[in-house]
Amino acid sequence: MDIQLKRGLLDVCVLRAIKNEDSYGYKIIIKDMKPYLELSESTLYTILKRLELAGMLTVRTSEHGGRLRKYYHITEAGLARIEEFLEEWREVMLIYQFVIKEDGEGDKA
Repeated sequence: MDIQLKRGLLDVCVLRAIKNEDSYGYKIIIKDMKPYLELSESTLYTILKRLELAGMLTVRTSEHGGRLRKYYHITEAGLARIEEFLEEWREVMLIYQFVIKEDGEGDKA
């Protein structure tokens, strides 16, 4: 898969994982995303940092079990990115349908 396409998809997946509630790295990897895709910790934290720098999420630190844990919160810009992605995805699906169509399907005689 094209690296830029994959990067964009993973960014939106992470935003979606925290859309409804603030979350932390381990939960995002194990509970939210694992049923759908494999993601390493190093990849996740790179994505989280990139999204933070882009203003799509904010970070707060809170103590949990005697340790500090970073919680991530989606911003309006992050929510807007999800909506943009959904619009873009409609176009991608049209292209996909064209690519997989059988020869002669939809051709006019």
